[in-house]
Amino acid sequence: MADFYLDFEKPIAELKTKLRELAEISAKTPSAAMSDCIKLLEKQLEETIKDTYANLNRWQRVQLARHPERPYVLDYIERIFTDFTEFHGDRRFADDKAMIGGFALLDKYPVMVIGTQKGRDMKSNLFRNFGWPNPEGYRKALRLMQMADRAGVPIVTLIDTPGAYPGVSSEERHIGEAIAVNLREMFALKVPVIAVVIGEGGSGGALGISVGNRILLMENAYYSVITPEGCAAILWKNRAFAPKAAEALKLTAKDLQKLDIADDIVPEPMGGAHLDYDVTARNLKTALKKHLAGLRKLSVKTLKDQRYAKFRQMGLVAEGMMPTGDTTAVISE
Repeated sequence: MADFYLDFEKPIAELKTKLRELAEISAKTPSAAMSDCIKLLEKQLEETIKDTYANLNRWQRVQLARHPERPYVLDYIERIFTDFTEFHGDRRFADDKAMIGGFALLDKYPVMVIGTQKGRDMKSNLFRNFGWPNPEGYRKALRLMQMADRAGVPIVTLIDTPGAYPGVSSEERHIGEAIAVNLREMFALKVPVIAVVIGEGGSGGALGISVGNRILLMENAYYSVITPEGCAAILWKNRAFAPKAAEALKLTAKDLQKLDIADDIVPEPMGGAHLDYDVTARNLKTALKKHLAGLRKLSVKTLKDQRYAKFRQMGLVAEGMMPTGDTTAVISE
């Protein structure tokens, strides 16, 4: 396991430390009693791991989605695709390093891969703007999607961002307009689009590249109109209420599958994707191949209609009458 542990993983970390210490002692002075003690501790560790990850709450899954050791877009591209050729720039202002994309091969089939990339340390995070795309990032993504559309190549987007960059410079270059144009134009694409939330799927920053025929979520990813901290700051005026906000937002993969937003959940290794990049990537590749095989059989009209219908049904409301006679809107799940 990675050296970094989340708060709820501390009991696991303590057991692993004790196990290492006993193993070192046993190596120096082996004994039957020590071997039995190690076996007992290994069993306790296994049970603790199973119990911890089988009962994660929504806030804990958000924490796993943000794990600093979690695989990012380039990690998946390296393991799933071949012959990746990255393209740069939006042809208007600049090249946004938080948004990457280019043609690649998924086995023998060409695809356009686009995703939001975070950094691993301070230097790379500054280079990638902490995974917060600027307007030029969304305009670059749209340029590449339209290029793929002209070439008749399916599009795969990999999403891992807390949201679009909210700074003054971003507003000056019209971040809202850039995202809105992407939403409009993605509905018009003639090729299959699969959007995968691999970590954080926050706000319009995620939505700007996730208008897909299929929306997949990694098991410990989240997808929400706002981050839990942002929601808590608005509703309770205190970001400390983020765990409560996470519960209310129903933002986990299972929640979203139940609400017919997520079409599929990609399994992760016990404990999270950061524990085994290769297994996680294989699981995602299998899911992509399965969904692309089905989408390739559909006509252009069906792809467009399906995409429209999918997003049109999200957040349906039904009007009913309160006992007082007032009309109220009830969100249907």
